[in-house]
Amino acid sequence: MGDDHEDLEWELEEGIPQFEDPFIQQYLKGRDALIQEEQKRRHGIVETAAKSNFISNRILDANLRKSLSPIAARAAKIVSQIRTQEQHEVWTAGLDEATAHQSDEILYPGVMFNLAKNRMEKTKLWKIVDKMPKGSLLHAHMDAMFDIEFLVDLAFSTPGIHILAPKPLLTDTDYEWAPVSFQYSSQPVEASEDKPSIWTETYEPSSLISIQKAASSFPKGGEKGFREWLSSRCVLLPEHSYHHYHGVDAIWSHFAKTFPVIDSILMYEPIFKTGLLRLLGQLAADGIRYVEFRYGFSNNYRREGHDEPDEDLFGWFQMVEDVVEQFKKTEAGKDFYGVRIIWVTLRRFSNKAIVETMKQCIATKQEFPDMICGFDLVGQEDLGRPLADLVPVLFWFRKQCAEGEVDIPFFFHAGECLGDGDETDQNLFDAILLGTRRIGHGFSLFKHPLLIDLVKEKKILIECCPISNEVLRLTSSIKAHPLPALLARGVPVSLCNDDPAILGHGRHGLTHDFWQVLQGLENVDLVGLSMMAQNSIRWSCYEDQSPAEWKAGIQNGVMGKGLKSERLREFGSEFEKFCEWIVLEFAEFDVDDD
Repeated sequence: MGDDHEDLEWELEEGIPQFEDPFIQQYLKGRDALIQEEQKRRHGIVETAAKSNFISNRILDANLRKSLSPIAARAAKIVSQIRTQEQHEVWTAGLDEATAHQSDEILYPGVMFNLAKNRMEKTKLWKIVDKMPKGSLLHAHMDAMFDIEFLVDLAFSTPGIHILAPKPLLTDTDYEWAPVSFQYSSQPVEASEDKPSIWTETYEPSSLISIQKAASSFPKGGEKGFREWLSSRCVLLPEHSYHHYHGVDAIWSHFAKTFPVIDSILMYEPIFKTGLLRLLGQLAADGIRYVEFRYGFSNNYRREGHDEPDEDLFGWFQMVEDVVEQFKKTEAGKDFYGVRIIWVTLRRFSNKAIVETMKQCIATKQEFPDMICGFDLVGQEDLGRPLADLVPVLFWFRKQCAEGEVDIPFFFHAGECLGDGDETDQNLFDAILLGTRRIGHGFSLFKHPLLIDLVKEKKILIECCPISNEVLRLTSSIKAHPLPALLARGVPVSLCNDDPAILGHGRHGLTHDFWQVLQGLENVDLVGLSMMAQNSIRWSCYEDQSPAEWKAGIQNGVMGKGLKSERLREFGSEFEKFCEWIVLEFAEFDVDDD
């Protein structure tokens, strides 16, 4: 206090203005007005005068705040106070330099996900975000959603699972990189007892070895070591994401090799059914009411007890449909809306291979019209074919859909790259021109002022996956992510988790991504998260819609008569109850500072 008094005396003696002086107050008022005017331009998607008892349908961020209920406004203020407190008390190594240097832990608000994960899950902010209703999950690769340790357990507990490889696995390089897969076989476990192990030079390439024998004979620790090895083949380890100087291609090589192993385990009916039922429970518990999974069918699907795979994917779609309906009849799933599939194929494939998958997609859509909701091309954009190269087959696909009397809209990945004007970055142009309804990632969109205007005009949502972008080396942390630039320009965004099981989330809902954005970006608070959750509902493909119906559903908001409007109103009620819980649970932060 003595130092403060001396400082004040010195300032007055030097003639330094004080904050209480009228002209300083005038400056501050002008500053506040400028900030408020800027914020009016943030997060905009539609403007109507309609209102609900939760929020106005003017999703311009400033107007949304004005129309918050008193409870929601108090909850938002409480959350902001908790965030500020935790930034100082949880995410600072020490207030003095000596303490900071003594700590080996890297701490600062917005620290990269893999360094923050364990600490974030113990915070008050985590407890809040975990309980928040989150709307729809619109960008999630289905085979990257299943808990890996649970999947390994299922492989061991499911009768008939075998491992095979095109060559023996002998060296550390083989263990990390050699192709391996799993397959059901009705042959008895004893049949592989006399065969050479997959870990020996005499292993016969592609011969089936029971998972029990492979595990017990694993040279680096028997079954325990085998389980750890198998898990490591299905995930990106934290150290993979730390070394940004290795570049994007290097981590994608690790990332891409996880999918064939996971898919080979998954595509056996008993394993997929058990895993999917558990996954749906996890998503519903995380406040997610609807999911659109992207899935590419690189492995053949085998029904329970069948050595030979199905010739088509009808059995797989029937299984998924049945499991979803089974889940919706449970207490945990009573409020769950459902699941639809965005059919994907790899962008690196030849035209012939892509056309074959397109034919499968159309045939399956005709058989399961309520299950398939869209089409996409996936894989690393930098190393895959650009959309411009695929325009002829995409136009062919449209024509075939029309002739088959099915509607399969595009939901393209685009701009998941660091380029600025290269052919990968230009995928954004083609995605928009080809009529995509949403853009997956859109990481490089912020560099394109004209495209930003087009995205807003055409009401195209950006499926933002912030943690995925960190782990796959597009950005070092949420602080350097382009999401704030998109929000500042009024681009509609929803938050998604992309590949959580592979990326190391440990649980597979949206809480990690929501938390990372809330904690790391000062201009996104509880209201901002709510807005992005509402966006996920507006841009959900709950049912097939013509382009005109699709745009009307987005535009009408809570005042419409369609399914989206109904579910937006339900979200409003859920969010209001959630805000009531915040006010009661964290009453000590409910201080009127006006």
